[in-house]
Amino acid sequence: MIRVVGVRFKKAGKIYYFDPGDLMIEKDDNVIVETIRGIEYGNAVVGIREVPEEEIVAPLKKVIRVATKEDSIKYEENISKEGEAFRICLDKINDHGLEMKLIDVEYTFDNNKVIFYFTADGRVDFRELVKDLASIFKTRIELRQIGVRDEAKMISGIGPCGKELCCSTFLGDFEPVSIKMAKEQNLSLNPSKISGICGRLMCCLKYEQDIYEEVGKILPSVGALVETSLGKGEVVESSVLYESVKVKMDCPDNNSKTIKEFSMYDVKEIIPGRGKELEIDEDTLKDLENLEE
Repeated sequence: MIRVVGVRFKKAGKIYYFDPGDLMIEKDDNVIVETIRGIEYGNAVVGIREVPEEEIVAPLKKVIRVATKEDSIKYEENISKEGEAFRICLDKINDHGLEMKLIDVEYTFDNNKVIFYFTADGRVDFRELVKDLASIFKTRIELRQIGVRDEAKMISGIGPCGKELCCSTFLGDFEPVSIKMAKEQNLSLNPSKISGICGRLMCCLKYEQDIYEEVGKILPSVGALVETSLGKGEVVESSVLYESVKVKMDCPDNNSKTIKEFSMYDVKEIIPGRGKELEIDEDTLKDLENLEE
């Protein structure tokens, strides 16, 4: 086990482990640490604890110090400078006629580097832009191209649910999301219904997926022949959330059919079903594939 402290540099950003050394660091303390980008100001969102060695990305860098009042003032000054840097870079992008969208600007704590985040449809030759920015800011310049998910995380916004985006409030990392998840959760495969403001599949499709997979292993699918306390029948509807199935079976009083609902634990599958076959037109299929990119 290795003694570490977990530090986050942005709201809902990834948590990185550092060696606290002999420092007494409490949760929510601001700290100064050394990173591959230089000296940085972060927040200890995870207090000192021991974690398995396999969870550590070597080499484990040390926390330099708990942030002082002067450090916090400098950090706030850096943030105030980022707005002006954003405006200057935007003007230079327009001057050079570059097909790129500036998203965010970030100063490293020691002002050793200014990082400009942007999106673009393809490769952008920004060498002349970098020269201009370096002559203005007199420090190292880095232009970093990001994806649409990262753009949404940085800018934030309101999701279809009416709440602030998950990625910008608490999701440290993006997890893979697939169309298969939407199918297994019986969601509409209308791209506008299952995509977020980033234009990709909504991250929340992942939240309940483990339950759907676990229950799906024993829940009879549509079309299955099952044995119930009232006899045999065919599953016409299944619900993972309610852990139940609706079964079409012969009515004992006449030659008609009746539909009864049973707990999935009260039925026994005799012949597996194939599930519902979804008909998707070619254009919709293409749109759905784009959501996964």
